[in-house]
Amino acid sequence: MTPSSLLAASAPRTRRRMTTNAPRQIGQPGAREERRSPLLGERLFRSTLIRERRRADRSSHSFALMLVSLTNRHTDSPSRWPAVIEALATSKRETDVVGWFVEGAVLGLILPEIASRDESTVRRIEARLRRELAQHLSGELAATLSMQLHVHPELAGKRDQALAPIDSLLPDLRWRHARMTAYSVPKRVLDVAGSVALLLLLSPLFALIAALVKLSSRGPVFFKQPRIGQMAQPFTMLKFRTMYVNADHALHHDFVTRFITSSDELREPGKEAPFKLANDPRVTPVGRVLRKLSLDELPQIWNVLVGEMSLVGPRPPLSYEVEKYQPWHRRRIFEVKPGVTGLWQVAGRSRTTFDEMVRLDLRYARTCSLWTDIKILLQTPGAVISGKGAA
Repeated sequence: MTPSSLLAASAPRTRRRMTTNAPRQIGQPGAREERRSPLLGERLFRSTLIRERRRADRSSHSFALMLVSLTNRHTDSPSRWPAVIEALATSKRETDVVGWFVEGAVLGLILPEIASRDESTVRRIEARLRRELAQHLSGELAATLSMQLHVHPELAGKRDQALAPIDSLLPDLRWRHARMTAYSVPKRVLDVAGSVALLLLLSPLFALIAALVKLSSRGPVFFKQPRIGQMAQPFTMLKFRTMYVNADHALHHDFVTRFITSSDELREPGKEAPFKLANDPRVTPVGRVLRKLSLDELPQIWNVLVGEMSLVGPRPPLSYEVEKYQPWHRRRIFEVKPGVTGLWQVAGRSRTTFDEMVRLDLRYARTCSLWTDIKILLQTPGAVISGKGAA
């Protein structure tokens, strides 16, 4: 049964209620109107969900998603959905959106701009929806409903693990995005072919750098560092070691915190926003040269070959960086796989704030294509030589 036929089957015989001129908070009854809001199909509903998430990130507001399914799926389940659809349409606010999260199996209700993000308020919203649905459904049908509430941004310090973040749904949302799927195959081919060619071509340089690192200071040749990859999955990133062994990382922690949180501060005209610490006492003499030429980044080509990174993409952050992110910043670690080089690097990283860096990463995620990747790769050597970016 199609969504349109479900709506036709669920048309009310009496005047139905819908909130009008209601405040954007949930939980207060108001006047209703007769006009029916459309039931969105799965594709359009998921697109609306992604758009609402991005809008909420920009405005720093919160929203919720209620998913409704039938726990006992009998052969007559399709005949039960019209009553559930009508009950949701009657209970929702004028600004809420109803649609199929999974066509014919799971209904979704998007609740924009919820008034508060504390757990008690969210639970009151859920309780109100359950009560209103129960009023419009038979006891037998209401008992078969399963309701899950998702909130964005995730509630801080929540005790109830049932209040799952909307970000947990994103892998499925992204998997269904046809453009990204079509692009990911040739991108992976480019990554594998490019990383194999670079490893073979640069093997003499790898050996020379390894010898210099080993002779300049005691310790391993490679520096292994946990980073956050696509869909917030951690992985171990490789670099040539540029610092003395057992160096204190508190200095970098403080610097990164200032870099992320100072984006709103006005800079003096012509003054650049430094990305790396100047005169870092933890860095060895050989390490300074490697960092200046971005040669310390070369081992990440191995991360590309094994699929943890891409040749082109956003810079993979450290876990304590992500802790300082605003909600909209987190999109840079969900949209695409992290890369060795990227739009931010070739655009001149030392001249951007952190917010500007994130916007460049998100712009790349929106417009990414194989040709864009090739152009960035061709611009990277020049950016490294000029000192603007990193490989």
